[in-house]
Amino acid sequence: MKILALDLGDVHTGVAISDALGITCQPLTTIPTYKLENDLGKILSKEQIKEIVVGYPKTLRGTESQQTEKILQQVDQLKILFPQYTWKLWDERLTSKQAGSIQRSNKKSRNPEDKLKVHAIAAALILQSYLESLRF
Repeated sequence: MKILALDLGDVHTGVAISDALGITCQPLTTIPTYKLENDLGKILSKEQIKEIVVGYPKTLRGTESQQTEKILQQVDQLKILFPQYTWKLWDERLTSKQAGSIQRSNKKSRNPEDKLKVHAIAAALILQSYLESLRF
C-alpha cells in the first residue's frame, strides 16, 4: 500500500506518492485547489493508498499561523469526504523554499507549466521526510 502526500495551498495543491513499500517517493501532480476534492478522489480510486500525509505549516518559531488554520479546516473537510484513509499532519517548514531551489537548479525547467511542479516537489519533500521518520 502506498502513502500519498499533499502540499495544500490557496491556489495549487502539490501531490506526491510513495512506492508500495514506502521506501521511495516521487512528485505526482499539481492540481488547482478548487478541484482538490474531485481530483483527489480520482487519484485515490486509481492508487492503492493507505495513508495521506498533509503538510502542516508552522512558522519558523514552531507556532501556528492563519495559514495553519486554513489547512486544518481543509483537512477536516477532506477527512469527512475520505474517512477510510488514515490522515497525518507533517511539519512542512522550509519545503516550499527547498522545492523552489531544486526547481531552479534544473536547467530544463523554463516553461510556465514547469513552475507548477514546485508544489508537487514540495509534497515529495514532505513525504520523503515522513518516510524517513518511519525508518527510525
